[in-house]
Amino acid sequence: MKGTLVLLRPVITERSMTETNNGRYTFAVDPEATKHDIADAVAEAFKVDVIAVNTIKMHGKSRRLGRRIGRKPDWKKAIVTIASGQKIEKYFVEGV
Repeated sequence: MKGTLVLLRPVITERSMTETNNGRYTFAVDPEATKHDIADAVAEAFKVDVIAVNTIKMHGKSRRLGRRIGRKPDWKKAIVTIASGQKIEKYFVEGV
């Protein structure tokens, strides 16, 4: 896969922001991406050394609009651990 198409957006939650202190960053990624694809994309995009990649398939939630029941799409989350002493500065910028 192409590096620019693998990473979709950072996942900004209270838990993921506390993990950035330990060098773990959370991203929403393409559901077809492998751990190697994700590691290469993060290393290329942010110029950091990737130590480990953990992936999780997230199931879409059911939503209701009136009498109709819909479903949000399934997506994939990746938690990327980078080398100690390195940071991803673009991760904290809004609208990137």
